[in-house]
Amino acid sequence: MKFALSGASGMIGSALRRSLENDQHEVIPLVRSNSGNGIPWNPEKQTIDLASLEGVDGIIHLAGENIAGARWTDAFKEKVYLSRSQGTSTLSRAIKRMDRPPSLFVSASATGYFGDRGDERLTEDSPPGIGFLPTVCRAWEDAARPAALETRLIVTRFGMVLAREGGALAKMLLPFRLGLGGVVGSGQQYMSWISLTDAVSAIRHLIDHDHAEGTFHLVSPSPVTNREFTKTLGNVLHRPTLFPLPAGIARLLMGEMADGLLLSSARVLPSRLLEAGFRFKHPDLRSALVSILDPNRPSRTGSVADDSRGEKGREH
Repeated sequence: MKFALSGASGMIGSALRRSLENDQHEVIPLVRSNSGNGIPWNPEKQTIDLASLEGVDGIIHLAGENIAGARWTDAFKEKVYLSRSQGTSTLSRAIKRMDRPPSLFVSASATGYFGDRGDERLTEDSPPGIGFLPTVCRAWEDAARPAALETRLIVTRFGMVLAREGGALAKMLLPFRLGLGGVVGSGQQYMSWISLTDAVSAIRHLIDHDHAEGTFHLVSPSPVTNREFTKTLGNVLHRPTLFPLPAGIARLLMGEMADGLLLSSARVLPSRLLEAGFRFKHPDLRSALVSILDPNRPSRTGSVADDSRGEKGREH
């Protein structure tokens, strides 16, 4: 197949592109120039080279401003909001205008859709939360929906994607390796995560199964509390985790971002992904971290219970 891919240089996009190309698919990145190395587009101006887009079999849209890229000023929040809503609406409108629309449109979203929800188990049918991130995610997803009239639409709500080469885990590694890691806030807030390997495999699974459409949570079936995450990461790295980050200090250092990214709780479950027959390589946190950080070390799976079966996540 021939795919157009936005966000091709990002952590997820790069891994997905390698996976697709390894299986002989053609991947053309969406680029912001006329260099000839991709399909030119400008999400801010909501323009795209429609002629270059014609002939693709699928469009995968992962691009968006990094929400942790700067302090959450009003100007930065508007940039985040527009980067997602404008980019997605540009592609949705392009699909409606194409002579031969692609058979598939995969558009990213995030578990920030739910906001701070305590220990509530959240499936694809759960309502959105309130706050900045839920507002962004609703606009993001709404911008993709018109494309469903022309093609098979898949909306992928990503949790925290774990990888050595980028994302939140990469930022945690130095302080944890120095023995400076610790719980954030109360430590009771749930973190919904997925390994980069499983994230890419899940996208591939949904692409390959023609019956798959609608919204899917790309998260492990075993969400954990921040305290459990901290203890497991420290254990895998053989380091103590004795330096907590109180909520007040987090807010002082990061402002509103602390509540949105570090202190909010979302216990998100991949109900529809499991129903679609996807099998996780890393269903529990310990196996994921060992694979990412110490691939030659035997992984003791099952260290965290499968929350999708209604059990409370815990360490054995």
